[in-house]
Order: sequence, then structure tokens, then C-alpha cells
Amino acid sequence: MMTTTVAQLAQEHGRSESYGYLDEGTKRSIRRALLKALAIPGWQVPFTSREMPVARGWGSGGLQLTLSLVGPDDCVKVIDQGDDHSANASAMRALICRTTGARDTTLTDEATIVQSRHRIPEIELGEDQILVLQVPHPEPLRRVVPSEVEARRRHGDGDYTPAWLELYDDEARNGGPRSGADHPVLVEGRTLMSPSPIPRYDVLRLDRRPHPILLGAGRKCRVTALPPYTSVQPLAFDDRPLESEPADGPCALCGSEASYRVPSTSDAAAEAAWQCSDTDACRDRRTR
Repeated sequence: MMTTTVAQLAQEHGRSESYGYLDEGTKRSIRRALLKALAIPGWQVPFTSREMPVARGWGSGGLQLTLSLVGPDDCVKVIDQGDDHSANASAMRALICRTTGARDTTLTDEATIVQSRHRIPEIELGEDQILVLQVPHPEPLRRVVPSEVEARRRHGDGDYTPAWLELYDDEARNGGPRSGADHPVLVEGRTLMSPSPIPRYDVLRLDRRPHPILLGAGRKCRVTALPPYTSVQPLAFDDRPLESEPADGPCALCGSEASYRVPSTSDAAAEAAWQCSDTDACRDRRTR
């Protein structure tokens, strides 16, 4: 039945190749891995990662998840560090939409699937939307536990002593964590997870989101997932909570002092130092 449906979709859109670039067997195996990952929040589930027309480490894992889920009635948004129009985001959006017939958008509210690299959209997603994050290194213990076997054992036992010791060392030596991004999180108070290299501003927004979050690491052949309303807390001591990155001024375009801001590159903001990283949220604030 599934093969017939795929053939009908390909015929309807005038294509002879596989619908959504990947063959149907690959998409089924990825969807099975995602179901396992959703059943055990924060757990790393292996999957057979395929070669994609993007360099590994540039979003091949997230791209495979999106292509396994997207259909012709979906609306897809792809962002790279908050920007809809970067070369990486534009190329992935074109591949997804041309091989599936799905619509593309730069508006967060319109999208049914949002694929992102290094940011979580600042416009809140609803229960009927899916967020796909690209992850280069899914193992949160990789800096402190050199052995993959030992890391697996520690995940099974819930023993994250090396991660806590590293955090204590950072607090004692530097007054805070060294990680500017990819700060590890505890899922449901039990499983340590790498949330992708999102800034600390976004790490603090992961808790109890109303939509599923799917994380794909193509190079490491791992998927992780957070079901809706999952408890996600950054690894931190009770008396030293994780703090967001500071910015020295408001956005030069919309004036926001609460958004995640980066050094300005816009001609319109040439005399100011900062502007919003999320271009859609910034545009929405200016419109309103």
C-alpha cells in the first residue's frame, strides 16, 4: 500500500525519482527510529544515515528527518542561525520542496515543519507544528568521556559525574560554563542530552514545548526526540542557574531588548551594534 501511494505521489507531481529524494524503505526506517526516540525522550537512537547532497555536518541528519516526514500538503520553513535566506537554508528548502511538492515559507506561523540549524524560532510554535534540529555531535559526554562504550554505560546508569565535574571546574575557574552553545540538558530529570549548538538563550526555552522536537545527527547516525510538554532543564547547580548570553544594546531594526541579538551586518543598522538573529521574529515585531 505504501509503495502504491509513493508511486501515485510521484506520478501526480510528474517525477520518476523517489518521492522526497529518499527511497521509501529508508524513510520507513527513519520513522521507526523517530518513534523509538519519542518513546524514550532524550535517548540516542541509531539509524542508517544515507548520503545526501549536502556535506555531512551541514544538516544531513535534519534533512533526512524532514524528508521522511514531509508530504505535498505540508508547508516547510528552513532557517540557518535564525536566517531564512542563507545559502544553506535556501538550498535545503529548494531540495525539500522540489522533490515533494510541499510549499515553502519564511513565516513561522504558516509552517507545519520547521527545520533549523543553531536556533529555535522565537515565534512560539503550536501543537500542530514540528521542529527539526540539526545536530553535529549528539553525545553530550564526548568532551569528558573518551570511550563510546563508557558513555553508553553511564547513560544506562544515569551516572553523569564527569559532566557535573566539568561544570564545577568551569564555575570555579571561569565563573560560568565555557559552552557558548550546545549546553547539555537533563530530560525528565534523568537523561543527559545534547540540544544541538543552540545558544543558551534557546536552551532556556526548551522546557515543556507544546510541539515535538526531533534532532538528527547524520554524521553520527543518531536521532533524538522530545515529545510535547517534556521537562527539559539545563545542566546547572541550584545556586548557579544557567544565564542567557548578554547583548550590549537593543536590536537596531525592531528595538527589542528581549530577543537573541547578534552583531549587526545590515546596512540599515550600520550605526548600531546589534540586531535580532531571528529574521522572521524581527520582521514580525516591526510589522506590529
